[in-house]
Amino acid sequence: MPIRQLPETMINQIAAGEVIERPASVVKELVENALDAGAGRVEVATAGGGLNLIRVSDDGSGIPQPELELAISRHCTSKLTDDIHDIRSLGFRGEALPSIGSVSRLTIRSRTANADSAAEISIDGGSVSSVRPAAANRGTSVEVRDLFFATPARLKFMKGERAEATAIGDVVKRIAIAFPAVRFTLSGPDRTTMELPATDDTPEGRLARVAQVMGKEFPQNSIAIDAVREGVQLSGHVSIPSYSRANALQQYAYVNGRPVRDKLIASAIRGAYADVLPRDRHAVTVLFLTLDPATVDVNVHPAKADVRFRDPGLVRGLIVGAIREALAKAGLRSATSGASAMMGAFRPGAASYGHPGPANGHRSFNPGFRAASSAGFDAARSPHRPLEPTGAGFAEAVQASFDTGPSIASVDARAGQVEISEALLQMQLGAARAQVHENYIVAQTADSLVIVDQHAAHERLVYEALKNAIHSRPLPAQMLLLPEIVDLPEDDATRLAMHAETLRQFGLGIERFGPGAIAVRETPAMLGETDVTQLVRDLADEIADNDTTETLKARLDKIAATMACHGSVRSGRRLLPEEMNALLRQMEATPGSGTCNHGRPTYIELKLADIERLFGRR
Repeated sequence: MPIRQLPETMINQIAAGEVIERPASVVKELVENALDAGAGRVEVATAGGGLNLIRVSDDGSGIPQPELELAISRHCTSKLTDDIHDIRSLGFRGEALPSIGSVSRLTIRSRTANADSAAEISIDGGSVSSVRPAAANRGTSVEVRDLFFATPARLKFMKGERAEATAIGDVVKRIAIAFPAVRFTLSGPDRTTMELPATDDTPEGRLARVAQVMGKEFPQNSIAIDAVREGVQLSGHVSIPSYSRANALQQYAYVNGRPVRDKLIASAIRGAYADVLPRDRHAVTVLFLTLDPATVDVNVHPAKADVRFRDPGLVRGLIVGAIREALAKAGLRSATSGASAMMGAFRPGAASYGHPGPANGHRSFNPGFRAASSAGFDAARSPHRPLEPTGAGFAEAVQASFDTGPSIASVDARAGQVEISEALLQMQLGAARAQVHENYIVAQTADSLVIVDQHAAHERLVYEALKNAIHSRPLPAQMLLLPEIVDLPEDDATRLAMHAETLRQFGLGIERFGPGAIAVRETPAMLGETDVTQLVRDLADEIADNDTTETLKARLDKIAATMACHGSVRSGRRLLPEEMNALLRQMEATPGSGTCNHGRPTYIELKLADIERLFGRR
């Protein structure tokens, strides 16, 4: 077939296939244009999941009437200077408006601050109308109707209206987090109106906007991040380990104010939380990266969702290091969701009680419960009297042999123990008062009740001690009787050889063995018998992706975690009050002890005020 120039409409439709994936893509492009125009208010209205109608209105600077025709022409933009690498705006390609107009019915109505009236222009499936006068306030309003009517085959790939409306809401929320000083409104017949009032561009204002989008729980369960390395600044908030999600949808990342979904950033977040979260749980994060525009390529993808860093190792190291340092400095913190769940379990009439409560919600009105609780109370009045099974409360036969003796956990404060007890009550995890079911330590602080899982807590303490021992000095290595020769691509072999000294610290001795091969002479003694070839190839793949040797470190940490699990205090072991308090003090001094090696919480804290609400005192 002969080579020919494609018609302009077809060119725009091809561009639309790259830029406009679904209605949410249209909203993203139009909202970014509004923000680049300096808008302080952005209103989005949709119908039919965005397929029937999308209207984005703003109070920005507007488009001058003579430039309306240029605005809907390909490769026309006001957002680029002569240096294509110096990109400081959200949109810059100049393809969005003509691409949208080629597959829909598009109307742009705009007015500048010094114009006497507004003007509008329309595109109907690629057919452009002339510019005509219109009535409008300052700013721009873009209306998109019947999206993809000109390319009906594309409609087959759209999801339901609810799914498309949800995707639009996610786009607006992601952009809104980066612009706290702008008021956002999202409305339509297929959704309830979402309003995000403007705050201010200060740390407090940004956190307030995050709370608007992600809920009030996140700020209460997050840690602030602020770090700089070689001109790259990282700020934002990350969740404490005990506050996590089943997917990564609550991870928001921004590069120079642009919302992105970057694999490197996601991998760095996973690496930072590797020791404190299980594989099927994900941290909640809002991270802002600020760096020289020349050191990041935002032109990788037509939709500008991906970016490429000039120094990916620097960015990944900054994210991992900053998050781990913040988690270590944060010390012990329990998620508020744990206390909420415990409050729900303790409420009268909760399903966990095994039978429904009376109509007034007070179980004490049930004769069976009253008798059981009275028997438990009578048995508990004598601390040295064996408890009989009652089937209620904490008065169970399993506690019959738990005798604390003359200690702060059982002796009246008037018996000379008040000073010690008061000192312990001021500690973060307080003073141990009892051991329940031979696995849970009940402690009291000045204003709360703390329940600690003794096995999970001690498991984390042993694990951290083992890790410190492993990574503080070179690991013992075992010499192979015959060196293992691993054939690799030349590039992989070169990268491994560059990391030979680091790998030697972990007990893995390697050296080049001709072109495209690595000779392995030593392996970490901790690994025992291992598949050397697979280990080396996994390391080569990770170094190629992230320029790190985390694979070997992760394997060693996994062995340490297994040793910690088997070497820690087991469930069912009775502890003396001194041992319980010693465990609490070690938890307070150990970073990351709020969760065990498997990501489960090690303790739950219930504030005194919450307990008082349970009993109707507040």
